[in-house]
Amino acid sequence: MSTQTTRLEELGRELGEAIADHPKYEAYEEAKAAVEADDEAQELITEFNQLREEFNVARQMGEATQEGLQKVQAKQDELHSMPVMKEYLLAQAEMVGELEKVNEAISEPLAVDFGGEAGGCCND
Repeated sequence: MSTQTTRLEELGRELGEAIADHPKYEAYEEAKAAVEADDEAQELITEFNQLREEFNVARQMGEATQEGLQKVQAKQDELHSMPVMKEYLLAQAEMVGELEKVNEAISEPLAVDFGGEAGGCCND
């Protein structure tokens, strides 16, 4: 392995550690843990996922209805209205914002959207 590759891996680890130490990441992890520990939130997440899956199956079979979509949206609204979930979604959005800044910083000298291009081969 070349020393350049080794250095890039070191920088990658340092970046990961810096992200893990960032207050917004810590807030995200705390909010995530709070949602995971909240029985009511977990029940609503399960109900939402079940309704969403049922709707997706119906859509794939050409049997989706507006009423089915409204049920999924209503359950999502109910879930997102919970204070613990609101806090989680806010923390998640803030962390995504920070990661987008990191992506831009990495992408700028490369003249490519590294985060958007790294996973794909064929973007027409």
